[in-house]
Amino acid sequence: MTSEPRCRGPRAAALVLAAGVGAALLLTACGAGSANAPATASSAVSAACTQVGAALSDGPDPAADLVGYAEAQIKPLHAIRTSDPALRAAIADLAAAYARVFDSNGSSAAAKKAVATASRKVNAICPGAAS
Repeated sequence: MTSEPRCRGPRAAALVLAAGVGAALLLTACGAGSANAPATASSAVSAACTQVGAALSDGPDPAADLVGYAEAQIKPLHAIRTSDPALRAAIADLAAAYARVFDSNGSSAAAKKAVATASRKVNAICPGAAS
């Protein structure tokens, strides 16, 4: 004895088709929102990274005038706005580290180390921006 499906006819086929279309629409709607979120976040981060790179490219040569370079970075770094919390914190840390270098007139080893550490954090998010 073979087992045959009990639901036959156009109504059963329509129900199966409707359920499949509904599931596909639901998956598409959910997937589209999450797929667009990283693109939006990455474009916001990319824009902020461009601003960081531009800010850090201005000012005196850091090898020739570390204190002047540090002073020239503080205000532009504070002016950068980003919705990304990790990048915002990294930029704030870098600005604070440059302020410590400036306040110590470049003589604080801890301040210089703080700049190096903060630069690594910025570069982890924005490769090459704080080089």
